[in-house]
Amino acid sequence: MVAIPLPVRRRALLVVNPASRLGRRYHRIALAAFKAAGVRCDAVLTEHQGQGAEIALSLAPRYDMVFTLGGDGTAMEVVGALAGTGRPVGILPGGTGNLIARTLGIPLNIRRAVAVLLTGEEAQVDLGRLSVGGRHFAFAAGVGVDASMIAEASSDLKRHLGVLAYVFSWTRAAFRRDLFRVRITIDGEVVEKDATAVMIANFGAVLNDLMTLGPGIRPDDAKLDLCVFSPYTAWDAVRIAWKLLRKDFTSDPCMFYRAGRQFRIETLPPRPAQADGELLGPTPFEVSVEPLAAQLLVPSGRSART
Repeated sequence: MVAIPLPVRRRALLVVNPASRLGRRYHRIALAAFKAAGVRCDAVLTEHQGQGAEIALSLAPRYDMVFTLGGDGTAMEVVGALAGTGRPVGILPGGTGNLIARTLGIPLNIRRAVAVLLTGEEAQVDLGRLSVGGRHFAFAAGVGVDASMIAEASSDLKRHLGVLAYVFSWTRAAFRRDLFRVRITIDGEVVEKDATAVMIANFGAVLNDLMTLGPGIRPDDAKLDLCVFSPYTAWDAVRIAWKLLRKDFTSDPCMFYRAGRQFRIETLPPRPAQADGELLGPTPFEVSVEPLAAQLLVPSGRSART
């Protein structure tokens, strides 16, 4: 990502989802952190799904920057609404998984996150856009193990275990090795595979660079990257995980990669899909890239590593 040093800004809008795991509890802590940094911040609490986008569109022109405090769904409502406007968005971790915040290297401590983003950089990044509803995603959309993980992480489990609920659900889904047939159209080219997981990724690094999904995946190259994983045995699943941890993308019959700008994902039978941790409904779905559509606040130096 190309980074831009932050100009001096003194007015921030904070969009809070009080229904998220930590949103209601932490929004006053966030306001105190903004005040300590000498930044005037006004908080607006959402009351229903989709309202984050409405608030951002109507109020963002009055502020120098917009922050979100909630889950990944709230973050992407705001990021999507402000796509193409040049208005910078900072994502504070207030949900269960906080996938986007973790991917950007944003601290999970709210006070630290506010301080780090206010003294950080701006980065322009690509976004994925779903054809139905025009919804955006920043990290990845997919079908298979990742969607099963989200579907199987119940509200009670998330409330008690937090992000460990996803780890538990992912482990259970991964070891089922539930292979399905997928037909993928990439910029007009058709590919058919057996798979347990199909992801269209914008960022390659996962969980603060603990794991990388594929080779050369960048969020600022005007492309998205298809990642297909097809383990037929338990050993295949272990080998794939080990290679991703080691960033080893040498040829493997159970791993397939292809970059492109437009994708259509079809499965037989239809399966649930997800984007940035939010369920979309069943396949098929179509995705296209919107180059450099989002202006995100990131920690200093993070743009060089993402």
